[in-house]
Amino acid sequence: MELYREALGVGADQAFEVALAHAFVRRAGDGAGGSVLRVYRPTAPTVAFGRRDTSRPGFREAVGLVREAGFTPVVRAPGGRAVAYTEDSLVVDHIAAEEDSLAGMDARFTGYAEMWAGLLAEYGVDARVGAVPGEYCPGAHSVNARGRVKLVGTAQRILRRAWLFSAVAVFDGAEVLRPLLAEVYRALGLDFDGDSVGSIRAEAPALDLDAFESGLIGRYERRFGLAPANLDESVLTVARDLVDDHRL
Repeated sequence: MELYREALGVGADQAFEVALAHAFVRRAGDGAGGSVLRVYRPTAPTVAFGRRDTSRPGFREAVGLVREAGFTPVVRAPGGRAVAYTEDSLVVDHIAAEEDSLAGMDARFTGYAEMWAGLLAEYGVDARVGAVPGEYCPGAHSVNARGRVKLVGTAQRILRRAWLFSAVAVFDGAEVLRPLLAEVYRALGLDFDGDSVGSIRAEAPALDLDAFESGLIGRYERRFGLAPANLDESVLTVARDLVDDHRL
């Protein structure tokens, strides 16, 4: 599996960051690429809306609130509802070509959520799989702490012969995300409870993001084997063609 690490750089276009995930899965579906793991820390605070959010009556208000808060609004490649993250988060995109990509969707949700929970447990977090009441981007395969606060959200995008499994882990900064998400979900007319937003640091104060990222990559290395790679022009070209689908 090819491993791509780090964001595009300081001041990078956050819409282009999410377009890269779309480009990788599009390329895999076309038979031009194989399995990919991209792990990066955003270089700017971002709210990534789901495609369904864009049809909500209050969507434009929500986008305005995001900008007023100093966050960048984008539309992400996988499904789900709005998620927010800062530079103290980890975005993980796993892409693979698979002939019957839809058939394994439930197993991926379950298996990778359990992998995340197992990793967090290694650092002393009471990590569980399942939604907590009032969480952002609610889903049965969220990873939470103590059954109270969401730490990791997961979502998928399925193409005919490929899939993208995306996860966002909030390592720190929950106190910044709570009020913004409350306003965004109010504008969208969706249920939300700010108390459901947690962070990994709050659950494991001695853990740092470098160690956590290394632990995650180690899990993938043991399971799949990883070959560090650099972004090449072929995937960047596809991402440039797709970026307007993700920019607001």
